Amino acid sequence: MTENSAAKSKRLLSIDALRGFDMLFISGGGAFIYYLHGKTSLAWVDALAIQMEHTTWNGFTFYDFIFPLFLFISGVSVSFSLKRNIEKGVPKTQLYKKAFTRMVVLMLLGFIYKNSPVHIFEPSSLRYVSVLGRIGIATFATTLLYLNFSATKRLFWVIGILLAYYAALFLIPVPGHGAGDLSFEGNLVGWIDRNVMPGILIQKIYDENAILTQFPALTLAVLGAWAGDILNSKNLTENRKVIKLLIIGVSSIVIALIWNLHFPINKRLWSSSFIALTGGMAFIEMALFYWLIDVLNYRKWAFVFKVIGMNSLVIYFANHFIDFRFTAKKLFDGVLVIFDERWYDSIIALLALGLVWLFLYILYRNQMFLKI
Repeated sequence: MTENSAAKSKRLLSIDALRGFDMLFISGGGAFIYYLHGKTSLAWVDALAIQMEHTTWNGFTFYDFIFPLFLFISGVSVSFSLKRNIEKGVPKTQLYKKAFTRMVVLMLLGFIYKNSPVHIFEPSSLRYVSVLGRIGIATFATTLLYLNFSATKRLFWVIGILLAYYAALFLIPVPGHGAGDLSFEGNLVGWIDRNVMPGILIQKIYDENAILTQFPALTLAVLGAWAGDILNSKNLTENRKVIKLLIIGVSSIVIALIWNLHFPINKRLWSSSFIALTGGMAFIEMALFYWLIDVLNYRKWAFVFKVIGMNSLVIYFANHFIDFRFTAKKLFDGVLVIFDERWYDSIIALLALGLVWLFLYILYRNQMFLKI
C-alpha cells in the first residue's frame, strides 16, 4: 500500500457525511421542510417544519444546531490534521502559521460574503464579523490548545471558559440595566458590541458573532478535537469509541438541561447551557454516524452527504452568489403547473436542492475540492 492510499484508508467517511448532513439544511433541505408547514394534515410534519427556523431568544430548535455542529466537526478535523502532522514531525511553528493563515483567510472570505458588494468607502455600512470568521478563530484557538495541552487540560479550558462567560454575564453590571440582565436590550454581550464594534450589528443593538460570544463558541471546536482524539485512538475498540462518545454526549445534555434552569439555553447569546446542549448533541450524532458508516460499514446511503461534505466551503459561497431557486424556476415552472399551487414553494426548494447537489457532484467527479 502506498503512502497516499494508506492516508485515504484512514479517512473516516462518517466525518465527511456528518458535515454534509449538516450543510444539507442550509443548502435547501431546511427550506424544503419549512415550506411543508400547514401543507399536510400531519402534525409531525408541522412540528418538524417549525424546527427549521431559529428561535428568537431563549429556547432551542434544530436549526439552532446547524452552526454549532459545524464548529464541532471543524474541531474533529483539526484533531485528525494535527495528529497526522505531528506524526510526520512537522514543527509546531509551521502548524501555528498554517492555522493563523487559515483564520485570516476565513475572516476575509467571511467579510466579503457578508458585505458583497463591498462598499469600501462606507465603512459604517459594513459588517466585520461572520460565520466563516468564527470558524477561523475557533479552529486557530483549538490548534493552540491542542499543541500545548493534553485532552484533560483542554477539557478544563472548556469548563473554565464556559464558567467565566457565565460569571461575566451575571456579575458584570451593564450601565442602565445592572448585572445579570439577559434580556435582548440589557445583556453584557450587546453592551460590549455597541461600545466596541464598528459597522453594522446584525441584531441592530448587538451581534451574535462578535466579540464576547467568540469565547463560548470556540469551545465547541475544542470539544470536537476531543471527539477526534477518541475516534483516532488506537487504545479503544470501535464499539468502545461509540460508547464513550455517547456517554459524553448524554452527560453534556444533562448538564445543559440543569444549567438551563438558571442560565437559559440561548443561541443568540451562545449561552454556556447552549454550548453544553449542542456539544452533547454533536457527540451523539458523531457517534451514530461513525457507528453506522465506519463500524457497521453501511456506507452507500452516506454518499449523498459525502458529496456535500467534501465541498462545504464551495456550497456555502455558491448558495450566496448563485440563485439555485431562480434556476429551478426557470427550468421547471412549465412542469409545475400540474401540481396544486400550495406545494409550489416546497417543490421549488427541493428542486433547487437537487441542482445544488448536482453542481457538487460534478465537482466531486472531477476531484475538485476547495480546502483552506
